[in-house]
Amino acid sequence: MASVRNLKKDINFVLGDIIEAVYLWELANTGKPTKESEAVVDEAIVTFDNLMKKINQKGVEDKKEHFRQINKELEEAATQLVGKINQLA
Repeated sequence: MASVRNLKKDINFVLGDIIEAVYLWELANTGKPTKESEAVVDEAIVTFDNLMKKINQKGVEDKKEHFRQINKELEEAATQLVGKINQLA
């Protein structure tokens, strides 16, 4: 991994794009938020907060492995959130 700064940017961009996709879905389908779409946005925000908290954690023994694990968690969360967007009716 290049840097912690790039990881923070990746988290911001990926989860921001997911939230934007939900808003676009809302505009295209219902014109307003639904309970399901709000739940996806809320989950993306919680995921963002949790990942940022892990990045800023102090006293980590193996930093490379720690950040590699955070990157893996980001990928898994993004995949799940995109799946939820695809299931919106």
